[in-house]
Amino acid sequence: QVQLVESGGGLVQAGGSLRLSCTASGRTFSSYAMGWFRQAPGKERKLVAAIDWSGVITHYADSVKGRFTISRDNAKNTVYLQMNSLKPEDTAVYYCAAPEVAFTGWGTEYNYWGQGTQVTVSS
Repeated sequence: QVQLVESGGGLVQAGGSLRLSCTASGRTFSSYAMGWFRQAPGKERKLVAAIDWSGVITHYADSVKGRFTISRDNAKNTVYLQMNSLKPEDTAVYYCAAPEVAFTGWGTEYNYWGQGTQVTVSS
């Protein structure tokens, strides 16, 4: 019913930028918070950025604060993750996620997941 599809990953040199996109289908996109997670090899999946249902409140992990920006375009059913000043430590599979419950803040339970997109940052 709910489908999330990420795109925009790839190989980039340290200091470079990438913009990830996640397009949702199957329900009213504008009613739901959205999040970006990442998982590096051998490590747990962690939340790196999130945006509440209204698009007003955002959250960032300390490791990416000041470098990453999450935004949403409800007309396009899409959430973005702009990643600047990339570091090798940012290398991971990045996942888009959405909750089951509508009209929540960013700190919600995420239930739906995209397939992931690989981001590799070389030194």
